[in-house]
Amino acid sequence: MSYNDRFIRASRKEQVDRVPVWYMRQAGRYDPEYRKIKEKYSLLEICKQPELAAEVTLMPVRKLGVDAAILYSDIMNPVASIGIDFDIVANVGPVIHNPIQSAGDVERLKPIDVEGDLGHVLETIRILDRELEVPLITFAGAPFTIASYLIEGRPSKNYLRTKALMYSEPKVWHELMRKLGDMVIAYLRAHMANGGKAFQLFDSWVGALTPADFRTYVLPTIERIFAELSDLPQPKIYFPGVSSGELLPELRELQADVIGLDWRVSIQEGRRRLNHQYAVQGNLDPTVLTAPMPVIEQYAAQIIDQGVSEPGFIFNLGHGLFPEASLEKLAELTSFIHTYSEKAIASKRKEEKEHV
Repeated sequence: MSYNDRFIRASRKEQVDRVPVWYMRQAGRYDPEYRKIKEKYSLLEICKQPELAAEVTLMPVRKLGVDAAILYSDIMNPVASIGIDFDIVANVGPVIHNPIQSAGDVERLKPIDVEGDLGHVLETIRILDRELEVPLITFAGAPFTIASYLIEGRPSKNYLRTKALMYSEPKVWHELMRKLGDMVIAYLRAHMANGGKAFQLFDSWVGALTPADFRTYVLPTIERIFAELSDLPQPKIYFPGVSSGELLPELRELQADVIGLDWRVSIQEGRRRLNHQYAVQGNLDPTVLTAPMPVIEQYAAQIIDQGVSEPGFIFNLGHGLFPEASLEKLAELTSFIHTYSEKAIASKRKEEKEHV
């Protein structure tokens, strides 16, 4: 089998014969084989074993037929290197043992040592670079999303402490953003140097901010991350997470290639808000996967029809897969996306030729 680069070409708004697809959290608990591995090892234990982490990354590529792999890792992995002590707790998420509460806590954060502390992640990327026949996407958590865990001490619904620090101690906040931005830049640069073919910056919870607060407290750091990595040839994705539709017009200066959309904004409207500058990725509501297959296909077809109306579209979910998703339905959906989009693209090209 030759290397499948549809995802790369779609990221660059180049022609593709069918829409590429991958799924956020595609290596996860919906897969019985993965659940068995998780009975023996925690997420962090898997990450520290490059051969095992590579195998878990490969599993959905083989089983689902997706057009890209995403590194099996966690957005919290790099924060251990800068001096944060945490665990990933089942049914809770990241729990921080030394949360950030003051200027002194921010001052104590060290620069990241990717080679020294996270060599296992780089080795996983190198293994996958040798074994994969689709592009490997690596990722990092964006500074606001990481900060929300570091300040709250665990996942939050209202980000009360995070916003309190942001509003009451803006100098401390901006210093935290600077340090986390430095961490992300070094981490992703190392990923790309070791075989990553694209990266995604996950800002899962930044939709909790107003556009004005996003512009003031977060966007300068996001713009700096993409500007400082703009020399890299690999495609760059920013996913501003759930409920982020109102933030999309703020992203027009970003030196990214692809913007991920959640399910609350249509592909057409997302493109309009982004001034048609970027390829877009998304945006099936993950809970649609609980529906019967004809309903799932109906939703997918609507998204594909909008997606193929312009160059630069990657099919994905509007957020990550959940444990109740069906492996069989996902494989069927992947096949449907490929078949349906191939016909839609061919039909569109035929129409364009007839109008010339």
